[in-house]
Amino acid sequence: MNNKKRYIALFSLHGLVRGQNIELGRDADTDGQIKYVVELARELGKQSHFDRVDLLTRQVFDTKVSQDYAQPTEQISEKAYIIRLPCGPKRYLRKEVLWNYLESYIDQSLQHFRQIGQIPDIIHGHYGDAGYVGSTLAQLLKVPFIFTGHSLGMVKNTELLEKGLFEEQINEKYNINYRIEAEEKALKTASMVITSTHQEIDDHYKQYQHYDPDKMAVIPPGVDLEYFHPAKESQHHSVFLTEKLSRFLTHPKKPVILARSGAEQRNNFSALIKAYGENPQLPELANLIIVAGNRDDIATLDRKTRRVLTQILLTIDRYDLYGKVAYPKQHESNEIPEFYRHTAAHFGVFVNPALTEPFGTTLIEAAASGLPIATTHNGGSKDIIKNCQNGLLIDPLDTKAMGEALVAALSDKKRWQEWSQNGIEGVKRHYSWAGHVQKYLNHIEKVIAEYSGAQKQHKSLLSREYFGTTQLPLLTQRIIISDIDDTLIGDRKALHEFMTYINENGRYFSFGIATGRQLDYAVQALEEWKVPRPNVLITAVGTEIHYGPDLLKDTGWEKHINYRWEPERLKTALSTINGLELQPKEQQSQFKISYFVAETSEKQKSVRSRIVKRLREEHLLANVITHDKSIDILPIRASKGLAIRYLARRWGLPLKNFLVAGDSGNDEEMLKNETPAVVVGNHSPELEKLKGRENIYFAKAHYANGIIEGIKHFGFLNETGAHAPDAPT
Repeated sequence: MNNKKRYIALFSLHGLVRGQNIELGRDADTDGQIKYVVELARELGKQSHFDRVDLLTRQVFDTKVSQDYAQPTEQISEKAYIIRLPCGPKRYLRKEVLWNYLESYIDQSLQHFRQIGQIPDIIHGHYGDAGYVGSTLAQLLKVPFIFTGHSLGMVKNTELLEKGLFEEQINEKYNINYRIEAEEKALKTASMVITSTHQEIDDHYKQYQHYDPDKMAVIPPGVDLEYFHPAKESQHHSVFLTEKLSRFLTHPKKPVILARSGAEQRNNFSALIKAYGENPQLPELANLIIVAGNRDDIATLDRKTRRVLTQILLTIDRYDLYGKVAYPKQHESNEIPEFYRHTAAHFGVFVNPALTEPFGTTLIEAAASGLPIATTHNGGSKDIIKNCQNGLLIDPLDTKAMGEALVAALSDKKRWQEWSQNGIEGVKRHYSWAGHVQKYLNHIEKVIAEYSGAQKQHKSLLSREYFGTTQLPLLTQRIIISDIDDTLIGDRKALHEFMTYINENGRYFSFGIATGRQLDYAVQALEEWKVPRPNVLITAVGTEIHYGPDLLKDTGWEKHINYRWEPERLKTALSTINGLELQPKEQQSQFKISYFVAETSEKQKSVRSRIVKRLREEHLLANVITHDKSIDILPIRASKGLAIRYLARRWGLPLKNFLVAGDSGNDEEMLKNETPAVVVGNHSPELEKLKGRENIYFAKAHYANGIIEGIKHFGFLNETGAHAPDAPT
């Protein structure tokens, strides 16, 4: 193990994340993943190998949830912190609607790293959303990236199709295409993919284009053995818990079947109740306890949770199971071990009837508490049964067999004792946090070693001393960057108003352009419209940066985006795709391959999908940018938005000090940065989907007048003493 102190950044964006009293099961997004990442961060923060561990998540201001989730920082162990950063609207959002706000979260994360004065030695993203954020940051910062999917979009999509949903329905409800694309990007970027079981590798990750078994490492999650353990002789059972359950049960001293998870459809509670209700022996043999999160009023919950809980109640009613099934409304996190110990004390069994279970943290919690398990045969549960020999596998779709299996598990006391003891010993041997963290540290140290050279290079790029050697002109504290065509130019009167404003207030800000045009064509257009040479020119769809009247080239940007750029291989790989036609030579550049796409926008979407698929198949990295009837292939680290982020880092400016303006889909990625952004009134319809975002203002005025209107709306230059004139409408 290297003696160098490390800084690791873990990302887990959705759900409700806090260090104590985690609200597991509150909704579908606050599940076992949340507990895992919190415990991982806490344990890593206790290790001597790290001087800082950050778990970055989303900051939430919402009266419906605890104020804990609005706190920007929470220390959870000696060197570990939960860092909450803004991401889209302040209110709590389900994970399916977070995708449009991830670009701004990337910017917030960069600002956090700058504020603490540290660049992570390694980034670890959890789930597809954090996989996208983490992989993008890793590419920007030139640090290694680790990915853990927890559950995967491909698997979810297959399950929903099998239930009879159509692709359009699935994507509208779950944004599954965004998720799968994010997972592909994460797998493509990752130096290592951590899974909980071999089954995840063989059955789940193998479905992806960027599946690489050599990157995969199986490190099962740990369990806190000080928290989850069998009842001690001196330990009294929770009187409060007993009273809570007795409200539901006519004969509370019977053996117990316990099920605990979030109120999600895939957790299959209704099938368990059906298996229980239709078996002639089970209701007389044992009580059933279902812990499906917390609720005050089902009617006020989100639609998915409301539907699952309603199904539970209806199924209990269908089989008239009152007095035999407990379904408590509320529980504290510190009561969870008591549920396990209570069930074990009544010679019960813990059951996980989920349609699929990637791993099953609750299974090892139950096992550590001395409770035998019956669990779905779909997923990583098989590894737990194999390692611990503490229960049996069940078919979640065969309710008759499920009921019979539970009868068998409860009826053999000698086998119950063997399973109980096996589980306690098996968890200590295979699933302790100490063992998990040691394996984790060994793996990441190897990954970091491979990146040491690149890491040193990047840290020099971030230093002021390095900037001083480039002899580039300094930019002001405020920078306005506009697209050229149909934003800056297109209306000569509006442009005259804007240029007059620049001439009067130019000392307060720098002015730049960001365009898809090649440098020569951009300069030509500016000269034709009598626009003075800007302070900074981002051209060729963000692949080139030049400064000032002498057009000094930023060679550092070229070195940065050259990462894994293979233009000839890209051209060869795309040469057989129908509907693509290379643009003339003068439209190509060192870091841009441009194609025409004939026919409609729908045709363009189809061609883009085929391009992305081909790049995956050939293991090629590239950004695919669409605009009108053209498609540009760029280095994976290049785009207008990424170029602006680079400028912010290079000159040590927060992104809020940049204002950007655009009119078309070619500008979308730039507009979604964490910058004040203006969409001019004559914008194309493809930008309508951005309406409602806090950082994006849709101007009524057209062309350059729209930029002026946006400057005024944001009060962008008020702090400097410069004021925008009223924009004509």
